[in-house]
Amino acid sequence: MGSWVQEETVVYVLLTLFFPSSAGWNLPAYLTVLIALGNIGPLAVTISHRLCPPGRISEPWLIRSIHGLSLLSTIFLAIFWDRRVVVAGEDHSVPYLLLAFLLALGCCTSNVTFLPFMYSFPQQYVRSFFIGQGLSALFPCILALGQGVGRLECRNNTWGNATEPYYVEENFSASSYFWGLFTFLAVSALAFVILPFWRNRNKEQPEQDLGSGPVPQDGTASEDSYPLRSPEDEKNEDPSKITEQRFWTPRNIYLLVLLGVSNALTNGVLPSVQTYSCLPYGGDAYHWSVVLSNIANPAACFIAMCVLCRSSLGLGIIMAAGVLLGSYLMVLAALSPCPPLVGSTAGIVLVVLAWSLFMGFLSYLKVVIGSLLHEAGHSALLWCGSVIQAGSLIGALLMFPMVSFYHLFQSGRDCQDNCAL
Repeated sequence: MGSWVQEETVVYVLLTLFFPSSAGWNLPAYLTVLIALGNIGPLAVTISHRLCPPGRISEPWLIRSIHGLSLLSTIFLAIFWDRRVVVAGEDHSVPYLLLAFLLALGCCTSNVTFLPFMYSFPQQYVRSFFIGQGLSALFPCILALGQGVGRLECRNNTWGNATEPYYVEENFSASSYFWGLFTFLAVSALAFVILPFWRNRNKEQPEQDLGSGPVPQDGTASEDSYPLRSPEDEKNEDPSKITEQRFWTPRNIYLLVLLGVSNALTNGVLPSVQTYSCLPYGGDAYHWSVVLSNIANPAACFIAMCVLCRSSLGLGIIMAAGVLLGSYLMVLAALSPCPPLVGSTAGIVLVVLAWSLFMGFLSYLKVVIGSLLHEAGHSALLWCGSVIQAGSLIGALLMFPMVSFYHLFQSGRDCQDNCAL
C-alpha cells in the first residue's frame, strides 16, 4: 500500500528545518495553529459519512483528491516557500503559511479516508498500512537530517573572551527538500494508482485468498468499491445499522480511548516539548532521538505483524508503559535547561532510549488497535481515523498555549553554561 506523510512529519519539517534558530520569528506559533486547523478536513469527511447514504462518498476519489492537493502544495512550496507579503505594514510569509496549511489539510484527512478504504482488504494489510505510515515519517526526517540544518559550532568572539554560536550552512536548499518531499508523495500516489491493477490480477483467485471482509460502504459494484461479496448478498441487509449495533461495545470504546490518548501523546503533547527534553543534552541527543524514535515506529509495526496482543489487560499495560516514559520526558522538558544528568553520557543515553521506547510502545499499540477495529467493520475504521485525528488535535491544542503563551518550558542559550550558579 502507498505510504503517506503524516501530519507530525509536516510539523517536524516545517518547524525544525526551515525555522531559523534566532528568536523573533513567530512561525512556530502560526504553523501549530494552521496544522491544527487542518483537522477541518477529517471533520468534514466524518460528518459527510454520517449524513450521506452509503455509496454517495467514494473513498478512492477522496484519496486521489488528497494526493492531488498534497502534490500541488509541495510543488508550490518548493517554488514560493521564501516569498513574503506585506500585511499591515509588516512582512509575513503568507504563501508559506497557506501552502503549509493545505499540505497539513491533506495529511490530516488521510487517516479518515485511507483506513476505511483498507476495510476492503484483508486484516494484514492494515498493519502494512501502519508500517508505511511509520516509514513515511522516517524518510523525510532522514532527508532533513541530511540537509544539516541546525548544526552549529561554538567559536570565540571578536574579543576572545567568550564563545558564540556559528550556524553551519546547510547541505542543500529548502526548495530541494520540498522537491524530495514531492517525490515521496508521488510514490504514494503511484502506489494507489497501481492498486486497481493489483485487484484485477487477483480477482479470479479463490475468495479465501483475498480475505473474507465485507464490501466497503462507499460503493457496490463499481471499480472503486473492490467488492468481496455479491451485490445480492448486500441487498438483504442494512450494513450501516448492523455495523453500528456491533461496533459500540465496551471493548471497542476502550480501544478508541487508548487510541485517542496514545495519539494525543505521540502526535501532540510530547513532540511539542521534544526540543526542551533533548537539546539540554546537546544537538546530537536531539537528532538521535528524532531518528531512532522514527525507526521505532515502523519497527513496532513489523513486530505487530508477528505478535498481535488481543488482551485488554496487555494493551493497558503497554499504554501504561508509554505514559510512564512520556511522563519522564515531560519532566525533563519541565526542568529544561538543567535536567538531571545534563552534560553526561548517561543523560544522553537515557533521553534517547526513552524517546525510542515511548514511540515504539505507543506505535505498537496503535497498530494493534487498528487491526482489531478492522474486525469490527468499515464504520470502525472510520471512527479509528477520526479518533486518531481528534487525539492529535487535542494534544496539540493543549500544549500550544503552554509552550507559546505561558512559556512553561525554558530554553537554554547555545554555547553557554546554562546551569552555572
